[in-house]
Amino acid sequence: MKNSALTFITLFISFFIFSQEKQAEIKFEVTTIDYGEVEFESDGKRVFKFKNVGTAPLIFKRISSSCGCTIPKKPEKPIEPGDSGEIEVEYDTKRVGIFMKAISVVSNSKNSSIVLRIKGEVLEEEDEEEDEEKNNI
Repeated sequence: MKNSALTFITLFISFFIFSQEKQAEIKFEVTTIDYGEVEFESDGKRVFKFKNVGTAPLIFKRISSSCGCTIPKKPEKPIEPGDSGEIEVEYDTKRVGIFMKAISVVSNSKNSSIVLRIKGEVLEEEDEEEDEEKNNI
């Protein structure tokens, strides 16, 4: 009887260990990037850095933004367990005013759907006449 119980426990533990499926898991350094105040037509590129903390390769299925003014670029190759990567986002800084945009990330990760956010304010374009007046004062 002791042998049967020991065999059963060993089989149960083995089954439990081997039934643990390998799975990717994404962990971002930050999920919101604040541009702050940026100049009109300045560089709108920012980067979301992440790491695959899972046990399987991380594959991005889709990355999309809430509007055409924000263009995300997804990694094309799988990110191996323990490796890091980046999702580049470019906001169109020709649009004056406060902005808050969402980037949807869908992958094979344990947390398969994540929303990243960017926010900030694009300042109005300064007129050349105003610049000249400031310089002449």
